[in-house]
Amino acid sequence: MSSHKTPPPNTRSELEREIGLGVMIFYAVGVMIGGGIYVLIGNVAGLAGALTPLIFAVAGLAAGLTAASFAELSARLPEAGGSATYTLHGFNSQTLSIIVGSAVALTGLLSAGAVLQGGVGYLQALVSAPSTLLIVTVGIALTALAIWGALESLSTAAVLALIEILGLLIVIAAAFFGDAQPNAVDHSIAATAPPISLGPLMGAVILAFFAFIGFEDVVNMAEEARNPSRTMPLALLVSFVIVILIYGCVAVAALHVVTPAELQASERPLALVYEQATGKPASFIALIGVAAALNGVLAQIVMSARILLSLGRRTPALLWFGVTHPRLKTPMRATILTGTVVIILALTIRLEGLASATSLILLGVFVLINIALIRIKRTSVPSPFNLPIWIPYAGAIVSAIILVGALIS
Repeated sequence: MSSHKTPPPNTRSELEREIGLGVMIFYAVGVMIGGGIYVLIGNVAGLAGALTPLIFAVAGLAAGLTAASFAELSARLPEAGGSATYTLHGFNSQTLSIIVGSAVALTGLLSAGAVLQGGVGYLQALVSAPSTLLIVTVGIALTALAIWGALESLSTAAVLALIEILGLLIVIAAAFFGDAQPNAVDHSIAATAPPISLGPLMGAVILAFFAFIGFEDVVNMAEEARNPSRTMPLALLVSFVIVILIYGCVAVAALHVVTPAELQASERPLALVYEQATGKPASFIALIGVAAALNGVLAQIVMSARILLSLGRRTPALLWFGVTHPRLKTPMRATILTGTVVIILALTIRLEGLASATSLILLGVFVLINIALIRIKRTSVPSPFNLPIWIPYAGAIVSAIILVGALIS
């Protein structure tokens, strides 16, 4: 049996438990949606054609297995370290915990740098200013917000998530109630489209799977959730259902108006759907892009800082980062470091080529986390939120299959 004791779900910590279920759900939805669906829908449609809605459903179910494992682990171990904590308790290995925690934090920083670059591109459509100035200004503002407080950060993220969702709902409504005639996909694609082979469909599932990534960030807020043994599993599972429903509706709406080939060819596929459906410019997509970018960067700064806080509590070399501000109750030192790194990455490195590496690292982490839950369930008492043992087994197998598929594709 592991020597690491599971802390009681409501143990008070240096971080303040002030985040309720509603804010956590919208934070989780925003983290998962991000800006990916605004681009990925075209790539998935190009591979899967009329099967695109089904592909998103399959990918959502596949990702949902691992999300469910994270949900149970967040109830069992409501600590800020997330994946690093789960690895430590599952494998009883400080070294593996540090490796996993560092890998997840690194992917978060790289992702935040890339998103900050892209978000500034959208912002320049609304504000006339040099990109360097905007990157530094936005980066500092988001870092300051993350230092100010967890509730303030997540409440802001929830508002940004509502803006993202509103944008998708506008596109869906325009597709079904706009003036454009329905696309032939709705009526004759099955009869006219060439058969789709297994290879492209697998590629589509892998792409759609990445559209759901983000739930692994949410669990890092467990130490700041009220009644985490209830709040965290509910927030993860409810948000996941919401995201699956939104993605499915977006996919159906897009194919209602535009052909898969047109979606694939467009750099702004959902803007194309809106413009085709209404005959009006989709200028609001720029605002949505800014909101999605701000949300993504803020979420990754908050997440990476809490992983660094957790590692600092257990690792002498990182001890300086393992404390919170006495008044703000946030990991100020870790947040300043992560925010600074994000700004530097956004200013100095073109990060597009690292996206696939980031995804592969996360898939490897997902395999380890599912195995960690299996080991914990075998040696620990049941948690307030207890999954059937087959779910983490299935999550590990599915994540491994997608990892292999991504490596060979």
